[in-house]
Amino acid sequence: MSELSQLSPQPLWDIFAEICAIPHPSHHEEALARHILSWAQEKGLFAERDAIGNILIRKPASVGLENLKPVALQAHLDMVPQKNNDTPHDFTKDPIQPWIDGEWVKARGTTLGADNGIGMASALAVLADDSVEHGPLEVLLTMTEETGMDGAFGLQPNWLQAEILINTDSEEEGEIYMGCAGGIDFTSTLKLEREALPTGFQTVKLTIKGLRGGHSGADIHMGLANANKLLARFLFAQARPLDLRLLDISGGTLRNAIPREAFATLALAADKRVALQEAVQAYLATLKNEASPLDKNLTVLVENIESNAHPLKNGCRDRFLSLLNSMPNGVIRNSDVMKGVVETSLNIGVVTFDEHQASINCLIRSLVDSGKDYVVEMLTSLGELAGATTTPKGGYPGWQPDANSPVMALVRDTYQKLFNKMPNIQVIHAGLECGLFKKPYPQMDMVSIGPTITGPHSPDEQVHIASVGLYWQLLTALLKAIPAK
Repeated sequence: MSELSQLSPQPLWDIFAEICAIPHPSHHEEALARHILSWAQEKGLFAERDAIGNILIRKPASVGLENLKPVALQAHLDMVPQKNNDTPHDFTKDPIQPWIDGEWVKARGTTLGADNGIGMASALAVLADDSVEHGPLEVLLTMTEETGMDGAFGLQPNWLQAEILINTDSEEEGEIYMGCAGGIDFTSTLKLEREALPTGFQTVKLTIKGLRGGHSGADIHMGLANANKLLARFLFAQARPLDLRLLDISGGTLRNAIPREAFATLALAADKRVALQEAVQAYLATLKNEASPLDKNLTVLVENIESNAHPLKNGCRDRFLSLLNSMPNGVIRNSDVMKGVVETSLNIGVVTFDEHQASINCLIRSLVDSGKDYVVEMLTSLGELAGATTTPKGGYPGWQPDANSPVMALVRDTYQKLFNKMPNIQVIHAGLECGLFKKPYPQMDMVSIGPTITGPHSPDEQVHIASVGLYWQLLTALLKAIPAK
């Protein structure tokens, strides 16, 4: 039994505990998918998968509600795998360890997977709980949303029967989402030129860590520090004065998570070691003065290590550092139409070296296609100046808001009746799958709701317990209030 069993609504939390027990990071959702399919079939529900692996489960309407419009509850199967550096955890083998901390459920040293595991659990709990009244119901669980929306891209027309889709991937109780940003991946690749290490040089590892990190869309407006950018800033300033030879860089692990850590392997003359340490301490003091209170645990370290790698030639080093240091990051533009909402942003998510090339992987988001195009052109220009190869790929559309959406109005009115206050109607800067669903199902009316989740895509992820109860009240009341066909 999980300690989550003491929480209410119990069916939802019990199912979420089961989800946590089965590893399901992006590209490794198969075990969880098979478990859910078997679970549905044991309950006598119609359940099948499409060619890409998406799951569709159908449950007949409650007695007397057969004439309601059919509804699909939708969530994605995968979770973002992020862990603290000192946490031993293999996301492909080890279960998530949820625990209760006062008003919140957290995980021990890793992402929790409440994004989108709570939404998935709520949809399955509706299937499991015959006391929940609803019309004809479908549950759609999509594959590999976090790294490319594979399931949404592969969704075929004429599979779903629903006229209304309720996406459960939002992360703020009391807010109703009726639109979202689109996105596109962008990679800059620079060929590396290496040379022998000069005699008398020693190697060190420079580490930036302790940053909060977070969701590259929903948290991008918070001004959180990006470890890749902090590392580039220091190295650009100090590489020439200290004659630092660059052997290796790695930073971030996912293009849709704000990087919390970045590392550089450097070589320098022995008589420059003290100067490097002094520069690091001065830089840390500067960052502490500038940093958001949310990044109060920021640390910059330098330590001696052994390495047999060859450093970059200085000209190649300078081109790479100039490129990374000059690339924009964070909010590019706020929306003029939706006050308080980011229109266009960029996250420099992953930086890697191998023997022959460096790669910088970014995720661009925008509410408008022209915003994505502008950032693509900006990054392409910078790449050309540095002699890098640039590749935009995997673009997906935003979800255009519909101010006349009947289901949005229904959710708003239902929320007001339940809680005696008006919810906020929002457009989210994160990427929801609804925009892609509109292609095979252009007439489907869609809305997105969810409980309060903070720190998604980071080990600080947590879900507010009371908000899950409020979300469940709203979801179950909404299903009963769906209008007739």
